[in-house]
Amino acid sequence: MAKITAAEVNKLRKATGAGMMDCKNALVEAEGDFDKAIEGLRKKGQKVAAKRADRDSSEGAAVSKLNADQTVGVAIVLGCETDFVGKNENFLALANQIADIALNCDSKEALLEADFGGMTVAEKLIEQTGVIGEKLEITAFEKLEAPYVGTYVHINKIAALVGLSSKVDSAEILAKDVSMQVASMGATTLSYKDFDPAFVAAETEARIAVIEKDNEELGRLGKTLKNVPKYISMAQLTDEVMAQAEEDAKAQLKAEGKPEQIWDKIVPGKIERFVSDNTTLDQEQCLLDQNFIKDEKINVAKYVASYGDVSVTGFKRATVG
Repeated sequence: MAKITAAEVNKLRKATGAGMMDCKNALVEAEGDFDKAIEGLRKKGQKVAAKRADRDSSEGAAVSKLNADQTVGVAIVLGCETDFVGKNENFLALANQIADIALNCDSKEALLEADFGGMTVAEKLIEQTGVIGEKLEITAFEKLEAPYVGTYVHINKIAALVGLSSKVDSAEILAKDVSMQVASMGATTLSYKDFDPAFVAAETEARIAVIEKDNEELGRLGKTLKNVPKYISMAQLTDEVMAQAEEDAKAQLKAEGKPEQIWDKIVPGKIERFVSDNTTLDQEQCLLDQNFIKDEKINVAKYVASYGDVSVTGFKRATVG
């Protein structure tokens, strides 16, 4: 058999991402046949994958990609076993290659069946399992389409996508900022208006029960008790509730002996505090109702409105782990 050359080894390395010794050994075993060498590496990957099938792939890298006119975005997580591998340059390159392919797929299942240089993505992952020595899998797949899509990736651990209703001036900045909000605050829905009433009622009951239980212990220890809210979402703050809150604020000012002529200056602040205290669920889960991370004096909805006639049509979030 002819001697295996460095050029042949490098060609196989480029095609598979395998290490120099793995490629050389594969070529030797295949007696210099390039296709057989690739097949040998794949079989090695299959054996390694079978042995590591029950391993936890909770580490990895989150990446996102946008199409040329930024009307489609994808966010995926390529999972692996260790943070060390998740930060590896070749691993990140593989994740980005798969994300490029994902732009033309509508689901994780379609992505796994998509072509990756003559093999499927699923087969490529098996091959690279043999190369890297860790279980690899796509642990998250998100896709978003809108008139304009923006993205933000936080240290390859969280990838967020945000869709806008139109490409307004500085749309890239707006979409990135809101994507950063999604990555940072982890909203689950756009607005409190999307909540199911039964969910809000059950969540309110559960949260009040937790606070009341905590207060029992705090009271036993002689410590300050936590405030027990009656509500947790704007979905519950009807006109009647808000009117009563205003009456209560005025009654409190009267009891404190505050002159009636200054009530109009004080009541708005008390109402604002009432809303803040009784919308904790919105702050946690509703993107547009959250305080904007770059200016907590306004919510995300007001920040978006500052860009003119544009709205957020949707968002997606893919997270490692």
